[in-house]
Amino acid sequence: MNISQYIARRYLFSKKSVNAINFISGISMLGVFVGSAALIIILSVFNGFETIVLSMYNTFSPELRIEPAKGKTFDPATAYFQTLKKDTRIASYTEVFQEKALIRYGTRQYIALIKGVSDDFLKSKALDSAITSGVFMLKKDRESFALIGSVVQNYLSVNIKDEFKDLEIYSPKKGAQNALNPADEFVVKSIHPVGVFEVQQEFDNEVIVPIDFARSLLNEEKKISFIELNLKDNNSVSDMQQDIEKRLGKAFIVKNRSQQNQLLYKILNSEKWAIFVILTFVLIIAIFNIIGSLTMLVIDKKKDIAILSSLGANNTLIRRIFFIEGMMISMLGCMAGMAVGFIFCLLQQRFGFIKMSGANMLINYYPVTIKWTDFVLVLGTVLVVSMLASSISSRLSVKHIKNLRDDL
Repeated sequence: MNISQYIARRYLFSKKSVNAINFISGISMLGVFVGSAALIIILSVFNGFETIVLSMYNTFSPELRIEPAKGKTFDPATAYFQTLKKDTRIASYTEVFQEKALIRYGTRQYIALIKGVSDDFLKSKALDSAITSGVFMLKKDRESFALIGSVVQNYLSVNIKDEFKDLEIYSPKKGAQNALNPADEFVVKSIHPVGVFEVQQEFDNEVIVPIDFARSLLNEEKKISFIELNLKDNNSVSDMQQDIEKRLGKAFIVKNRSQQNQLLYKILNSEKWAIFVILTFVLIIAIFNIIGSLTMLVIDKKKDIAILSSLGANNTLIRRIFFIEGMMISMLGCMAGMAVGFIFCLLQQRFGFIKMSGANMLINYYPVTIKWTDFVLVLGTVLVVSMLASSISSRLSVKHIKNLRDDL
């Protein structure tokens, strides 16, 4: 331990001649403590909400999605896609063809997104868990069935237990114009709904059907809208994405989950950073109280400063003493605050003692997800602001050293 650190530590813990200095130093440390703890807790709660929301979207969103860079459809019958289908890293390879169509159920009508999927779609256990009623099935004995979103069910009042009532789906015929009978301009097919899923409103207006049924309805023989990929455990999504992008070139776009739900990720991140900036301003105000604390300490220790100067201590040494003093006040408050914030988050994760108000919530307590990057961010913020405040204060310690020496 060098002399500046030793003297700074003695100044921090020793009794001052003016009690107000101890009080102001304590207030400065308390402010940093509360600000640091609040930042860790608030960021962890936002991480918790983000985890829950994204898990709901990830139920329906594949890990990777391949779509054409231009146009709405493409032909998957190429050598690379056939090779990709057999890749050992892939758990499910789902071809998807989708388009909007009119659905009738009894006297009610609704325009929904018809999503035709290949057989690998049924390998998704996550979507199976989103089925609120009925069964997770699309085919049985060569007969096609439909899974409908909760929005479609509510709007059409669909009763999936009624075995004698089907959905009627209307799609415009390609090239049909000005027919004497308007019904001749549409392809009409019936399909029975066997299950209802509920994920998010964005997805709950869809009707999932086998891809051959969708192609027959929409009059498309071989083209698809995109390919959905889910990987086996312990396989890197980013590595797989880069590999596919290199093979496909600029003709296709490969999106991971964050890119598929880009707006959602932006909203979640913007809210989190807005709260961080607001709390950081509060923390800055607390840290800058150190200037007042150190200024009073300099006044209290002016005789010590004069003696050190007379003994040969240069201005740099004296400035370093009060700089370290300010850093110790802020760092002790910051480390204690982060420790308390961490313990609070662990207790909230374990016991959920802070409840959420309101009914029909997915969870009844505030969710918490702890990320080590938040601790680095808070520590870095406190460190930078503390260095600035301590540097300003330390300059005051050598401002009138010559006059102090003369007075001594």
